[in-house]
Amino acid sequence: MNSATPPSGKRTTVNTQIDAVTVYTDRALVTRRGKVTLTGQEQELELTLPASIQTESVRASGKGAMLVKLLGVSTERLYAKEPVEERVANLEQQLQQLETQKRSVQDTLQAAQLQRSYVQSISEKSVERLARHPVNLDDTTQLLNFIGQQYSQLSNAIAQQEEQRLELDKQLIALRKQLQQLNNPKPKERFSVIVGIESQGEGDFELEVSYIVNRASWIPLYDMRVNRSNLVNLSYLAEVQQSSGEDWQNVALTLSTAKPGLGTLPPKLHPWYIDVRSPQYNTRKRARRSADTPSLAEDDFDEMVMMAAAPAGGALIEAENVETAVSREGGVVTFQVSGGSNIPSDGAPHKITIFSDNYPCQLQYIAMPRLVSFAYLQAKVTNSATGAILPGKANIFRDNMFVGTTQLENIAPNQEFELNLGIDEGLKIERDLIERQVDKKLLVNQRRITYAYRLKVTNLLEREAKLKLIEQLPVSRNEQVKIRLNRSNPQIQIGEMGVVEWAIALPPQAQQEFTYQFTIEHPPEITVIGLDI
Repeated sequence: MNSATPPSGKRTTVNTQIDAVTVYTDRALVTRRGKVTLTGQEQELELTLPASIQTESVRASGKGAMLVKLLGVSTERLYAKEPVEERVANLEQQLQQLETQKRSVQDTLQAAQLQRSYVQSISEKSVERLARHPVNLDDTTQLLNFIGQQYSQLSNAIAQQEEQRLELDKQLIALRKQLQQLNNPKPKERFSVIVGIESQGEGDFELEVSYIVNRASWIPLYDMRVNRSNLVNLSYLAEVQQSSGEDWQNVALTLSTAKPGLGTLPPKLHPWYIDVRSPQYNTRKRARRSADTPSLAEDDFDEMVMMAAAPAGGALIEAENVETAVSREGGVVTFQVSGGSNIPSDGAPHKITIFSDNYPCQLQYIAMPRLVSFAYLQAKVTNSATGAILPGKANIFRDNMFVGTTQLENIAPNQEFELNLGIDEGLKIERDLIERQVDKKLLVNQRRITYAYRLKVTNLLEREAKLKLIEQLPVSRNEQVKIRLNRSNPQIQIGEMGVVEWAIALPPQAQQEFTYQFTIEHPPEITVIGLDI
């Protein structure tokens, strides 16, 4: 319930503690509870809340040993200035001490500079005198060593004093900035929540107040650990951060995917404008793309491939993760974290484990010898959880080694998704150009160039390796240039974008060769570009 102004009268302050928090993607619902002993004369209960609350969201309820009517809830804005006299005096004392140190350092620096100038003048005069009146070599050596030693020592002393002076300047600037902020303090804003009541007797009453605060959010985060047992261990984490102005200590924490901030009205449609690109824009784009990539065909292929590929011992008891109750209502998922959670109001991310479970997977390798000479390991994982995996960043580990990060999309129950696990040197990949022939005779007024490649894959592992071997033929952007696959072993057909692909299961310690040959035909009067073979 909520009203503008409850009746004024005897006001009692209620000490409350945060009991439960529900965190959404951009805010949080906080519930406070506190007990107060009523005498029957109270007309208002008061508590103080941080400035981050949404005042229209404040709600009050309660229960007690006697009948209590809640007449309304209102909020009052409070401003308070912190006492700063002691801190100002402390800062001024520190400033005075640092300025005294700086003057001492400055005096020492000037003295060292004068001494070095004097040594330098002695050196110049000594050189002139030695030129007019030569002395023996030992005396000359001793003099030069003495002058060099003195000059070096003084230079080091000057450098140290200058470094100390710079450090003192930094400290002075920082202290003066703090002092300026204290001399111009900003009032600390808070809200006083006043609950109007009508008590029918004496006794204990438990007040419950809930409200929405801003500057709070959470995002899903995952740790995915892959080993050779064809299982992926997924640790479902939540990264919670808040700077609402109050710490959440030992609270019942709930995480929700609901979006209460989107409002109650559907969005409005605005005109959807389209236009054509100017010739200058297209020319600039083509020039920039040509400078950045070796060939357009390779750029298209890379884009396509990125879419398609990607301890025993004593009786020790492993630590258990916090259990979380997961519930779903429509498209909203909530996670109720067991135990008390502590999230300070520091704006820093705090990780909470929602659950950890093993997922079945199938390991396979992907190799693109034209681009790289090694194979990538990939896992096809099936989401066996009862709920969907929400979009979020996943840290990937393979055999307890950090591989990298990936972004997971929304994954429904029983849906399959892929994890790229990085380079695996268990497969050796070799690629050789075994034929390049330009026909000297023109056939039907066409020039023909023939290429042939041999691929060799060696499985160095002690287990079978499933491999997807991907190669690429050029793709013509001109109808006068024709590309034809002559033969391949094992036999394969050209796919989209000139891709040829073999899928094999290579036994342990086995080796297999692949070959293919293709020709490029074009009229002799044109020049083909992009054949960076």
